[in-house]
Amino acid sequence: MHFDPREQAALREVGLDADDLDAASDLVADAVDEAAADLADFFEGGGTYHSDMSTAHSDGGLREHDVDHLDVYTHAADLRGYLKFDRWGVPVEDGRVLNDEVVELTLGDTVNDRVRFARDPEAL
Repeated sequence: MHFDPREQAALREVGLDADDLDAASDLVADAVDEAAADLADFFEGGGTYHSDMSTAHSDGGLREHDVDHLDVYTHAADLRGYLKFDRWGVPVEDGRVLNDEVVELTLGDTVNDRVRFARDPEAL
């Protein structure tokens, strides 16, 4: 079940029964699986990407990255993985496709921020 006990109680209070909660939980898992597949497709083949990632001593502008690949997996409502650049990598803790040209990843340790990526810097 993807809903914590408070969420389950609130959903029951508005009229959902256990079967409804299970169905909603399955829909959440399906949406996360679809997002993971779309994100993996976006980074398929690696290459040059641009981001709005804030880095130490940066001017706040866009960054260019050589991305090797995105390894992403799901477990229930969680989307996790690892974004591998040419010389370093960072855990991915969530993500979503914003449009055909831009995705947003929540990056973990060392970055700890939501970062948008695009192949074309003009898309950002």
